Amino acid sequence: MEALMLIILIGLFFLLKNKRFRDTNYKTTSGNGFFETFFNKGNYGEYLTFTTLQRIGGYHKLLTNIYLPKKNGTTTEIDVIMISRTGIYVFESKNYSGWIFGDEKNRNWVQTLRGNHKNNFFNPIWQNKGHINALKKVIEIHHDYLYKSYIIFSNRCTLKKITVRSPNVKVIKRNSLLAIIKKDIELSFNVISIDEVDQLYAKLQKYSNVSKDIKKKHIERSPKIIGR
Repeated sequence: MEALMLIILIGLFFLLKNKRFRDTNYKTTSGNGFFETFFNKGNYGEYLTFTTLQRIGGYHKLLTNIYLPKKNGTTTEIDVIMISRTGIYVFESKNYSGWIFGDEKNRNWVQTLRGNHKNNFFNPIWQNKGHINALKKVIEIHHDYLYKSYIIFSNRCTLKKITVRSPNVKVIKRNSLLAIIKKDIELSFNVISIDEVDQLYAKLQKYSNVSKDIKKKHIERSPKIIGR
């Protein structure tokens, strides 16, 4: 009887999650289905960031899983982009646990897990800067003031010592995202028209929801992600 009740509760849990998932347009935008999203830590982190941004007021467009071409024939993947009248917000999602230590000027950051087990991972600020540089080339807009870099860490981690110097870079946990980006928007001037928001969105759509073959090649050519 207890086992049956547990199965029913698990079933109801996933039904509720699936309903919430279908109420968003994440699947249409990313191409990831329910199980691809909820049973993949990386995808799930992107999904949570995406759905948080959907709650922001004002005119904006969202894209996720954008695969942009690089000069060497490979691709770079941007987790989430928000095109707003106040700028182009580029998000790198890190669905990691543990303690996180990092400095904007250092190539590698450190994740410390239980038992003092440490993993190094590539500086996500540098990583997102590379994404923004690729984005600039694709949309042919090179004004630095338009781009805002957000590094979003999981609520499961603790940001122990993070040093950021650049004004348009933020390293935060996901539970702070909504409040911080709303304040960012409120304090920013409109620099993009509604028509330009739509044009940029249309231009970038072809790089989103790409084929499984492109995703597979990207993963094969990407460095291994250590931290989780």
